[in-house]
Amino acid sequence: MPTSRTAPPSPDDEDAGPSAAEAASHARALRGAAKLATDATTGLTDLVEAVHARIASVPGRPGPADERTRGITGLVYKTVRGVTRAVGGTVDTVLGALAPALSPQTGERAGLPSPEREAVLAALNGVLGDHLAKTANPLAIRMSLRRGGRALSLQRAALAAALPDAGEKVLVLIHGLCMNDLQWRRSNGHDHGEALAAALGFTPVYLHYASGLHVSTNGRALANQLEQLLAQWPRPIARFAIVAHSMGGLVARSALHYGRAAQQHWPDRLDDLACLGTPHHGAPLERAGQGIDMLLSATPYAGPFGRLAKLRSAGITDLRHGNVVDEDWLGGDRFEGATDRRQPVPLAAGPRCFAVAGTMAREGDLKDKVLGDGLVPVASALGKHRLAKRTLKFPPERQRVFEQTNHMQLLSSPEVFEQLRAWLAA
Repeated sequence: MPTSRTAPPSPDDEDAGPSAAEAASHARALRGAAKLATDATTGLTDLVEAVHARIASVPGRPGPADERTRGITGLVYKTVRGVTRAVGGTVDTVLGALAPALSPQTGERAGLPSPEREAVLAALNGVLGDHLAKTANPLAIRMSLRRGGRALSLQRAALAAALPDAGEKVLVLIHGLCMNDLQWRRSNGHDHGEALAAALGFTPVYLHYASGLHVSTNGRALANQLEQLLAQWPRPIARFAIVAHSMGGLVARSALHYGRAAQQHWPDRLDDLACLGTPHHGAPLERAGQGIDMLLSATPYAGPFGRLAKLRSAGITDLRHGNVVDEDWLGGDRFEGATDRRQPVPLAAGPRCFAVAGTMAREGDLKDKVLGDGLVPVASALGKHRLAKRTLKFPPERQRVFEQTNHMQLLSSPEVFEQLRAWLAA
């Protein structure tokens, strides 16, 4: 991967690439479009499957010991490995072999992607998203606001038709690395968006984006999407809130920065921003990719990323320190960034900002305080830093640490939801 030195085009530009639905429908053309012939296919397949297996594992458990997925998804990866071993192919081959799994299946409703395909797309776009976009790969996810897996057209009449329940309270939910909007619904059936809709009358809309792009690239694109969403919302807006998980919190903060810089209107209309397990000051996940094996062995989710070396996407390397603006990475080698070069970006003035952190430790146990929820340290999630200029000033009453809670359980925990409900009801 070449070093990033110039600002990339915004993913909402006309030529930024196809939507997820378009990626599925054009997947059979993938083999000719893919240009990622630099690494052994089987190794990349194992990596992506390991990430997928750990994301999809039961909350609270480290994931399968063999780092293999099960069911339909497992069959897809097994088939890919068999094909590539038989033909000795490259990355082109593995992506081409995924085409049948990413194409609509018989009996599926048109335009509605399956969770399995969306999970594979999300993992690929998290690990290789910048290269998929750069090479105009049909699997590159184009940013969109969605509901039920279907992209929303940001025009008033279209929004009214797609969201007949649209009310005066708008809630945007932003997923994290290697994930997608459908994964807000957890294995226990809980979805923070739907639950807040039922409890407080919000209308939830879910962001879908390629998490392998730079955070600042996604932040600028999100700012433009939110400006159009609020301008075209079919009802007068009384409340506007964002709930973001993990990397999603960095993308939201970046969007606020670029929205203010462009003198857009939506930042002034934002009432609340809640960040769940956001690595405001970085995460051992990415630093482990730099060679800190100790961290890899200490957290079950980080292990697969130890194989990335210089395959790590721009989005993943942004997690080293918590980059949110272009200046944090422009002009440097993002693979050799031991020094924190970030520009201080304080919490946005105006909206109430909330921080949720998880820790796998029990009460009074300091053993897991450094690693926090298994991916993000508690201090990073709360915006705390040894330098005052970098510290994010979340008021004490707008911070909460949940014990015996890992990174993914922040999405399914009843206690986390009750805290969100209390904060957003105020």
